[in-house]
Amino acid sequence: MFKKLSRTFYPPERPVMVWDGKCGFCRYWISVWQKHTSESIEYITFQADADRFPDIPKKYFEGAVRLIEPDGRIYNGPDAAYRSMEYYKGKPVKFFHRWYTRSRFFKVISDYGYHFVTTHRPFLLKLSRLLFGRKP
Repeated sequence: MFKKLSRTFYPPERPVMVWDGKCGFCRYWISVWQKHTSESIEYITFQADADRFPDIPKKYFEGAVRLIEPDGRIYNGPDAAYRSMEYYKGKPVKFFHRWYTRSRFFKVISDYGYHFVTTHRPFLLKLSRLLFGRKP
């Protein structure tokens, strides 16, 4: 699946979501996340800014989105997505992250679902645009 990292020795001042800037599907959904989280999370591509975290090899950013917290903790893949929902403006969506950390079943399903998404990104981008429009 994807390698899970736990901590960096170079924590950011505010949460940072590191994503694949060459992925159209990622770009589409990151724009959705940005609308919901506003300025609470900084969004960077690993291609441009992975060197901000010199203790994390660049290849690890290629496999999954990472959310890096100010205390240095790293959330990976679906865990990063669910954790970022806690920063939603208005009504934070906390239950997904709670389910992911407490339910083995939900975690396994989420990890496999995330793996499916990463291996079918072009198709899922087309489907996302069909269902939600060209501009999310």
